[in-house]
This record gives sequence, structure tokens and C-alpha cells, in this order.
Amino acid sequence: MVNPLSEISSSNTTPIDETTLLEFDQVGLEYPFEGSMRRIIQEISLSIRAGEFVSFVGPSGCGKTSILRMVSGLSPAPLGEIRYRGQKITKPMKNIGIAFQNPVMLPWRNTLDNVLLPLEVVQPYKQDFGRRKAEFVKMAQDLLTTVRLQDFQKQYPWQLSGGMRQRSSLCRALIHQPEILLLDEPFGALDAFTREEMWVMLQALWMKAKCVSILITHDLREAVFLSDTVYVMSSRPSSIIYKVKIDLPRPRTLDMELSDDFNHYFSNIRRHIQH
Repeated sequence: MVNPLSEISSSNTTPIDETTLLEFDQVGLEYPFEGSMRRIIQEISLSIRAGEFVSFVGPSGCGKTSILRMVSGLSPAPLGEIRYRGQKITKPMKNIGIAFQNPVMLPWRNTLDNVLLPLEVVQPYKQDFGRRKAEFVKMAQDLLTTVRLQDFQKQYPWQLSGGMRQRSSLCRALIHQPEILLLDEPFGALDAFTREEMWVMLQALWMKAKCVSILITHDLREAVFLSDTVYVMSSRPSSIIYKVKIDLPRPRTLDMELSDDFNHYFSNIRRHIQH
């Protein structure tokens, strides 16, 4: 197996609780604008436990998507540090999965082959793909069964609904067993009914994968339904203005949206965003 730390700087190692996977240490972000620097994120300090599902919510333009880019290492934090297992993230990491609002599926590959794609290009799976293909196909089929797409393995993207393509995209993001799953408004383009159905399926995938998941969303009910912890960000220059642990039993059901506890969490988060 590839050492997931191989893509991270070996410097700046600090002691870390063994249950903590990610640490944000005074993370900030600024961009050049009209001859000076414009601050986007003022400062964020927090920690995320192994296997935790967290959401970031807040007004548009507060830097939520930039957080995902910094965690992935595609755009390392320019101010402060994000540390993975105590080591500063300085370059793109391999042990992550990403799902976007618009699932990009290769049109010439069927559903099963689209899900298998990361195993063909990511080490150490790439070098073993031919020898272990039957095993990998079974892994992909198990994921597709979890999201009720077992009967659509041979269909091509144009033959699937938007919700089906997004389910396939989530399976593809998890097929290589990443330790971190990044979700950038993955259900924003779906209708309300399909979106809620996707919450249940994402929860099932996450509970099976046991990976850290970081969700960016504008849907506060989505954040409450899926998350262990929700962070509310302020307007620019943004910071964390509210943190809440969601103490609802799992697996969660859509009926829970009608409960007093669910609506208490929702109302508190909404009140902080409005202010």
C-alpha cells in the first residue's frame, strides 16, 4: 500500500491525538486585488477526528470551497497550516475522494467502468489492476448495490438520470478507499426529492467507508441530516462563528426532519447565518 503521507511535507511534525486526522491551525486566505491583498478567510482553527462527517455552511463567497482545495493540497493554505496526522499539507494528496455538484462521467464508459476509473490511474491499485480486476469489479459492484444501481452497471451516462449519475460519482470517489472525502455541494443541481434520497445513500456509503467527509453546502437541513459537526462561517473576511455537534442517532431517516431535535439544530444554525 502507498504511504498516504508520501504527498505531504515531513517537516513541522507536531504531536497529535491519535483520533485526530486533520488540524486547521490559524488558517487564512487572501488574494491580490487592485494592488493590495484582499482577505477572504480571516482565521480558522479546528480539528477533525478520524471518521467524522463535518459540514461548512455560510454565505456565498466566504471561502467554503477554498477550504476543500486547501485540504486536498491542490491549493495549500497560504496562511497558517492544515496538518494531516500532524504533518503540514504542502502538495496534492492521493488518499482523497472528491465529488462535485456536476458529476463528470466519461461518456464512452458505462457506469461500472466509470466507477472503476480511479483504480486504473491511482497507485497502488493501478499496478495491480490487471491481476486484481475481478476483485476490483466486486468492490465497485458492492458500492453500486449500496446506492441501488446494481441493475445499471452497463448503462452509459446519457442513459442515467441526474441522481443516478451523482450516485455513480460518489461510488467512484470512494472506490479507492480514501481516508478523506471532499463534497462540494454535490446535490445542489438535484430536485428536492432526489436530493433527500441522496442524503440517505451518502450516509450509507459514509458509514460503510468510515472516512472523514467534509461537505460544503447551502442546504442547512442537508448539513444537519448528514453531519456529526456543523461549522458556520461568517461573511468575508470569514471565520468560524458557530460550531454545533449534531447528536442524532444513526442511521438517520428522513422522518427525523420532522422531529423537534432536528428542527432545533436547523433553527440555531439558520439564526447564526442570518446574523
